[in-house]
Amino acid sequence: MNHALKKIDANLERWALLVFYVLLVVTMATEVIRREVFAYSSIWGEEIVRYSFIYLVWIGAASAVKERAHIRIDVLLHYVPNVVKALIYILGDLVMFVVAAVALFWVYETVAVAWKFGAVSHGLRVQMVWFLMAVPIGFSLMIFRLIQSFLRDVRDLFTGRAVFEGNKMFD
Repeated sequence: MNHALKKIDANLERWALLVFYVLLVVTMATEVIRREVFAYSSIWGEEIVRYSFIYLVWIGAASAVKERAHIRIDVLLHYVPNVVKALIYILGDLVMFVVAAVALFWVYETVAVAWKFGAVSHGLRVQMVWFLMAVPIGFSLMIFRLIQSFLRDVRDLFTGRAVFEGNKMFD
């Protein structure tokens, strides 16, 4: 069981991103072929692409928090000791946690209203609440990953290990 949870923890966002990306690409390719070859397109294809992209963005943001792959200016971090670097990362995680918690609080009302009144999308005729849930799901995943990052940084700070700076894209 513990091994399965570790696999899910390591790959949850990656698999979700893959599902939404494949859904987006396949639907978009289908719609382009339908439009160019058959001179016909559908509203549901546009909606699937739009909402898949929205889920991609929010789940991708949580993945970026997990991997410390979000955009940052870290030139100064190359010149400070590991303790200061860890404290800067901890402060950044705390600030981001507050922002995500406030955003999660404010988005709750929008989702609750959509749930209460049962608004549906035009093309798919699916309740809008499922599409609006991308934002709270994304922020909840971000909060979860920020807590993990905070705990990892505090552990690294107290054990004297170098703080996790994320995986480098280019070196």
